[in-house]
Amino acid sequence: MTDAQETAADLRTTTGGGPPDDVDVPSDGLPIPLLEPREGIPPVVADQDSLARVIAAFAAGTGPVAVDAERASGYRYGQRAYLVQLRREGAGSALIDPVGCPDLSGLGEVLAGTEWILHAATQDLPCLREIGMVPTTLFDTELAGRLAGFPRVGLGAMVESVLGYALEKGHSAVDWSTRPLPEPWLRYAALDVELLVDLRDALEKELDRQGKLDWARQEFDAIASAPPAPPRKDPWRRTSGMHKVRRRRQMAVVRELWETRDRIAQRRDVSPGKVLGDAAIIEAALAVPATVHALSALPGYGQRMGRRQLDQWMAAVDRARALPEAELPQPGATPSGPPPPRSWADKDPAAAARLSAARTAVSALAEQLNLPQENLVTPDTVRRLCWEPPMQVTAASVAEALTEFGARPWQIEQVTVPLVTALTAAAV
Repeated sequence: MTDAQETAADLRTTTGGGPPDDVDVPSDGLPIPLLEPREGIPPVVADQDSLARVIAAFAAGTGPVAVDAERASGYRYGQRAYLVQLRREGAGSALIDPVGCPDLSGLGEVLAGTEWILHAATQDLPCLREIGMVPTTLFDTELAGRLAGFPRVGLGAMVESVLGYALEKGHSAVDWSTRPLPEPWLRYAALDVELLVDLRDALEKELDRQGKLDWARQEFDAIASAPPAPPRKDPWRRTSGMHKVRRRRQMAVVRELWETRDRIAQRRDVSPGKVLGDAAIIEAALAVPATVHALSALPGYGQRMGRRQLDQWMAAVDRARALPEAELPQPGATPSGPPPPRSWADKDPAAAARLSAARTAVSALAEQLNLPQENLVTPDTVRRLCWEPPMQVTAASVAEALTEFGARPWQIEQVTVPLVTALTAAAV
């Protein structure tokens, strides 16, 4: 049993998780199936009066609040939340329907200053922000697990390895926009926050034991303070298979088809992939068909597609075919930063040598600290440093460069000396 599991053993009887008191705990070391929320499945909150009662209950609660959100990825357009789950000492658990209660800013306000516990926070924060819930302080149990060196950091794996309970995870990819939500889904959703407080407490003690608690707090603060991601420029360029498209006219076909698909998907509120697959867009772009008949012969535009649909896709292709040369999209802009590492040996052998030495140093240090390399320092930061190192490679200059690239103080403290050593050795 790890120290984290021993720590968690003392927490299993606290409010916030664990099976009911009348459930026998097996002594064979196997995880305990957690089949029901402690207080049962809470009713779904879908009106303002019920929401007001939840807000009052959570305002009167104490300690951190466990938060989770369910989306309908792959089913609906966008990444909006279709269910929000919360749990707090003194308030119990709540399931809130953002369709019926689209503005949760009142709940966000009463929880201002309270630590929010989320698992993989960066996945849920955008959809929570859309409905008025923005934490100022958070604890990310997935990231905490990475920093603590756990090999598997999914919620189910973490709950099992740290707390000794088994969560049923069969409904993670269902269509959460379904109404009414089936009872098994609601049970699953409530259980997702049932043990987050316990998991947070155990991980905090484990991180403290390893001397990594301050590191985690710096990471959590960075997530909480990060601004919303700006809209992607030319999102059509991210169409899967885009690397096959070489000519500007073909790029125009991708753009027209992607933008047409996006408008339809948004209007129908369905996932764009359900309107037209990326593979079909690429097929049409490569062929640039001149007629509906030619288009219908391509993969993705077969017999099950009606004439009206074919006509709308053909119209998009025709618009691309009719564009004057001056209005065709240019090849993708050169990304900021260094080129792909595979080309370094030819373009700049000295930089390639620096990168090889730096990667070796980071890998060795990450193994020593028992955490993933990408959490110790991002690969992009290492590449940028090695492509254009400071004129004088010193601890001060390397630390300054790392700061400019967004590294946190704990990361700078850990990697500066190994990186200085690697860059200096590579230059000899």
